[in-house]
Amino acid sequence: MFVKICGINSPEALAAAVRAGADAVGFVFAESPREVSPERAKELCAGLPGHVVRIAVMRHPFAERWQRALQVFAPDWLQTDAEDLPAIKLPVSCVALPVYRDGNAPADADLPDRLLWEGTHSGSGKLADWDEAQGLSHVAEVILAGGLTIDNVADAVRFVKPWGVDVSSGVESARGVKDPAKIEEFVARVRAIQE
Repeated sequence: MFVKICGINSPEALAAAVRAGADAVGFVFAESPREVSPERAKELCAGLPGHVVRIAVMRHPFAERWQRALQVFAPDWLQTDAEDLPAIKLPVSCVALPVYRDGNAPADADLPDRLLWEGTHSGSGKLADWDEAQGLSHVAEVILAGGLTIDNVADAVRFVKPWGVDVSSGVESARGVKDPAKIEEFVARVRAIQE
């Protein structure tokens, strides 16, 4: 199962994610206690193994803000709300990860192959709607986000059967401060479900 640790903003958090075997790390380029600059994200990723996906996490980005993130950080994926993507020109080197939120599931005709399912407010720690996510997981690769923690991720995976999971506030010791031990435990619990 694909595991993403989002809101990385310190070398310790990044090292813990890599050590734990996370598949992807997200860097927030939007207003948030986890926000980093493209320059800082690039610096943090200097020694990142090539198999770990580097994701630029944005929300309604201005064209200039996206271009700066693209030129400086050069992400593997861009994660932003689905409604933002038609106006954004992506190079072939960058994959779109559209975000859909509770109560805003796409119609089958508009369904992308892969999406991130989130609660109404990113990074708030509030649970996303697992029933809606479960329905989508039958027809698309769903990365489940929103309110996941060490304590509930196993239940979420068993119920929703997502393609992947994404955690941010659920592995923090304080708002915006990642806890390396929680990151490692989160990934371990996801991997244990698969055994």
